[in-house]
Amino acid sequence: MEKILKRIRAVSDPQATYFLQVSWEEDLGIGFGIVLTDGQCAWTGTVSEAEITREAADMEMNREKYVEELKRALIAGEELADSYNFAIS
Repeated sequence: MEKILKRIRAVSDPQATYFLQVSWEEDLGIGFGIVLTDGQCAWTGTVSEAEITREAADMEMNREKYVEELKRALIAGEELADSYNFAIS
């Protein structure tokens, strides 16, 4: 299992710092686990392959392109940190 932990800032709460951990088996496109923490509370969840496919279709986006965007947003390095905005609700 592969895991990555990255610091993110949410546009919905710019003063707070969050940490996002994403874990996946062979490929992010077949589903992944996610943990979000602000250092005091933690929220966990899973995203299935079916949910990824459904979200790509809802966005009228090619599934492979959608998975590439997920990789860039969730597991890419700091060089892309300013390329994506996160909103926490």
